[in-house]
Amino acid sequence: MIRSARPTAIRRSRPALFALAGVAVLAVGATSGIANTAAAPAAKADTLVWSQDFDGAAGSAPDSSVWNLETGGGGWGNNELQNYTDSRANSQLDGNGNLVITARQEGDGSYTSARLTTAGKYQPQYGRVEARIQIPRGQGIWPAFWMLGGDIGSNPWPGSGEIDIMENVGYEPHRVHGTIHGPGYSGAAGPTSTYQHPQGWSFADDFHTFAVDWSPGRIAWSVDGNVYSERTTADTNGNPWVFDKPFFIILNVAVGGNWPGNPDGSTQFPQSMKVDYVRVYSS
Repeated sequence: MIRSARPTAIRRSRPALFALAGVAVLAVGATSGIANTAAAPAAKADTLVWSQDFDGAAGSAPDSSVWNLETGGGGWGNNELQNYTDSRANSQLDGNGNLVITARQEGDGSYTSARLTTAGKYQPQYGRVEARIQIPRGQGIWPAFWMLGGDIGSNPWPGSGEIDIMENVGYEPHRVHGTIHGPGYSGAAGPTSTYQHPQGWSFADDFHTFAVDWSPGRIAWSVDGNVYSERTTADTNGNPWVFDKPFFIILNVAVGGNWPGNPDGSTQFPQSMKVDYVRVYSS
C-alpha cells in the first residue's frame, strides 16, 4: 500500500438526523486519520451465518422479509436533499446478482433515493459483517454501509450506538471512512479513521469489500481484506462501550448535506450504488 503523504486530516462536521420508527438519531463527523497503508490482512472468519446475494429477477424488489425500505425527506437533520422512497426506480435487483440503490434528480429538480435496513428482521452481534459494493460518484453524493443498535427504540442515539462500516463523500472519491458513535464520544468526538485507495483511484471505479471484524470490546475495519483501523474499549475515554449487543444493518445513498455538500454542475444523475452481497461470518 502507498502511505499517504498528507498529514492527519480534519473531517468535516456532519450532523445527520436519522429517523427510525419515529425515533430521532443524531450523528456527526469527527477527526479522521489517514490509514497507515502498511495495513495487515484481516483474520478470516470462516463460518458464513447469514447472506444476502441479491439473486433475483431484474426490476424486482429487495426481499421484504429481510429489508425495510425507510421513506421520507425533510433533510434528515443534516440538510440532505433526497426523499427516500420505496419505488423500484430507487431500489431494485438488476438480474445480475446486485442490489442497486439509485439516487435520481426528478423532473422538478428534487432528489429521490433509497435507504434499506434490517431493523427488527436481522440484527447480528459479533463476527465479520461485510459487503461487496461499487459506490456511486459525484459531488454531493454520500453512500453508506453502517449499523445502529437494535435497542434504539428504547435507548435513544447515541446511547444505542452506531458503527459506520463505510462512508464516502463525493468530493473525496479515493477515500472511505469508518467510525463509531456512542454516549460521550459521538459527533466530533466519535473515533474515526480514513482509508485511502492505494493507487489513489476512485472507489466508484470498481467493486470493493468493506468490512468490520467485531468481537467483545473490539471492532476492526478493513477494505479488500486490509485492516486499517481498530477500536477497543480504550478508545471511549472511560465512557460506556455500547457495541456488545445486536445491531441492524443499513445501506443508503444520500444526496447533499452538511458534510458532502450539495450537488453542483459537475454531478451527473442518476447515481447508483451496486451491492453484490452482504454477509455475516461467525468469529
